[in-house]
Amino acid sequence: MRTFFFFIFILSSVFTIQSQELNAFVTINTDKIQSSNKQVYETLQKSLTEFINEKQWTDKKFKQQERINCAFTIIINEQNGNNFSASLQVQSTRPVYNSSYASPILNINDTNFNFRYSEFAPLIFNPNTYDSNLVSTIAFYVYTILGIDADTFALKSGTDYFKTAENVMLQAQSSGETGWQNKIGAQNRFALIDNLLSSKFSPLRSIYYEYHRNGFDKFADNKDIAKETIEKNVISLDKLHNITIGNYMIRVFLDAKGDEILNVFSDGKPTKNTPKMLGVLDKIAPTYKDKWKSIK
Repeated sequence: MRTFFFFIFILSSVFTIQSQELNAFVTINTDKIQSSNKQVYETLQKSLTEFINEKQWTDKKFKQQERINCAFTIIINEQNGNNFSASLQVQSTRPVYNSSYASPILNINDTNFNFRYSEFAPLIFNPNTYDSNLVSTIAFYVYTILGIDADTFALKSGTDYFKTAENVMLQAQSSGETGWQNKIGAQNRFALIDNLLSSKFSPLRSIYYEYHRNGFDKFADNKDIAKETIEKNVISLDKLHNITIGNYMIRVFLDAKGDEILNVFSDGKPTKNTPKMLGVLDKIAPTYKDKWKSIK
């Protein structure tokens, strides 16, 4: 997993474009392909940066300090004319009150990202029509970022953003691209937004709120109580275990928060429920078992 600290530094140091809701850093990685025309990727990167940062995605006014730091990394696997096969990593963070720390809230690697792009073609988003897989995928993740970020500040306040992302998904299903389709066991865009809006995953959205607002945001006031709140919410993930095939939403949460949880609980004295939390983590995220061994 990529660390968040590098791109946070990049965002704060060199990113200068004025934005509406987002401060997005876009990267196009072409290491896997041989291409005589690298200019098209530079144009695409510039166009996507402007598209994400200069468009007003909501009817709300975001103050400069409220704009969401995020990163979109597109790794090109193949190119055939104007057709591209790629993967997309989407990351975002939110600030922690009374701290310089930025907490990671999203870290998704979308491996099924195929799109068409002609150099200098305008990127235009209409929420009620499907224009291209490139535009729809980026817009989908913009609204997902907005929704999860909102959920961390006010309980389930990201619903409208998630509904807009759902509408993008519904429009895009007509394309036939597999990332938008309802397939049993698939961990794709359909599954992500369907689960975020599902009542059975309502507890997860409460965890996003409690973990950040009553956990990390209270660190400066009382570190011990904040750690206990974070711990309680990690333990609560056990209730979501096996709700869906593959525990996709638990993976979404821990792909963003795994290193953070490790950093919080590998430092200082253990809390009274640390053994219980470790048992839950080993159960719900066994692939991170070596990581959890560092928790005291």
